[in-house]
Amino acid sequence: MTTMSVPAGREEDTSLRPLPWRRMGWVTWRQHRIPLVGAALFLGALAIALWLAGRHVYSAHAAAVAACQSASSLSCPGAIIAFNGTNGFLSNGFILQAVPPLIGAFVGAPVLARELETGTFRYAWTQGFGRWRWTLAKLVPLAITLAVAAGVFSLLLNWYYQPYFVASNQTLSLTQTTPFFPGLFDLRGFGFAAWTLTAFAIGALAGMLIRRVVPAIAATLVAYAGLSFVAGGFLRQHYLAPVVTSNLNLPESTWILSQWWTKGGKFTFTGGPPLSLLTRFCPNGPQGPVGPFGKTKPVALAECLTSHGYTQWTSYQPTTRFWPFQWIEAGWLLALSALLIAATVWLVRRQAA
Repeated sequence: MTTMSVPAGREEDTSLRPLPWRRMGWVTWRQHRIPLVGAALFLGALAIALWLAGRHVYSAHAAAVAACQSASSLSCPGAIIAFNGTNGFLSNGFILQAVPPLIGAFVGAPVLARELETGTFRYAWTQGFGRWRWTLAKLVPLAITLAVAAGVFSLLLNWYYQPYFVASNQTLSLTQTTPFFPGLFDLRGFGFAAWTLTAFAIGALAGMLIRRVVPAIAATLVAYAGLSFVAGGFLRQHYLAPVVTSNLNLPESTWILSQWWTKGGKFTFTGGPPLSLLTRFCPNGPQGPVGPFGKTKPVALAECLTSHGYTQWTSYQPTTRFWPFQWIEAGWLLALSALLIAATVWLVRRQAA
């Protein structure tokens, strides 16, 4: 028994009435319920772990704030150390960065790749639904479901990381206080859902192009890693023009892009002051404001050189731009996801059976 196929770029006999979308929705659920349930269990297990860990974070944060009400409190240093060490493997967010690509690779890549690898697409394309409608009925509901699930999960992520960004933490000597920190920016706000959707779209396109499940999964992970590196390392800082100032007292949560020094209106050096200048102008060490544990704050070095005619310039993104940056990143990721899904559908229509 042979299966007749339809030439590339043509649909089934137009005299046949297309099957309704709701029937294809049931087929999509039957075919992909296992990876969807797996993704739900994966996110559910992470949610429980984050909730349990978050309780410890909030408890340690409350203890640190209470202990450090007075600058001379003897219990303040210990409370700060306890808070900074709470769930340190999650505090920088880098481990959770792997969640969107894993979901995209193991849910998105097999959607078309499995059909193409096993050859069952020939049977599916000869049914009365139509190949491009068949593709849309698979990709769009799955993409929406994953994006919604990721959006709900991101609410928990926002709750978990909130103690690291409240204003009182700037007195607790935290190492990651800026909302633009690379490991955390795309886990909060709309970022987690947008990146999960993009990972799924990348996986679907990779599955269509490669036509084999395992190589498509690997290609999805590599492509996602490259896109994430470009976005975090280059694109994000240019979403809006940075602010340039010579003010030395910037909030600790500010995202500093670059710093340079001038003297008499002429450029002298970039970055931190060289040791030769500090030895020359500050032989007795910097004199300035004192931070936690009696350590001199970095601004004291700048003030020392400023008194000798040097001016420090800082290019930065203020914390108030966090949500505009979230909207911008989510917007272009959504557009990219739609483009990738459209390209996948176009390739299916062009694909010979």
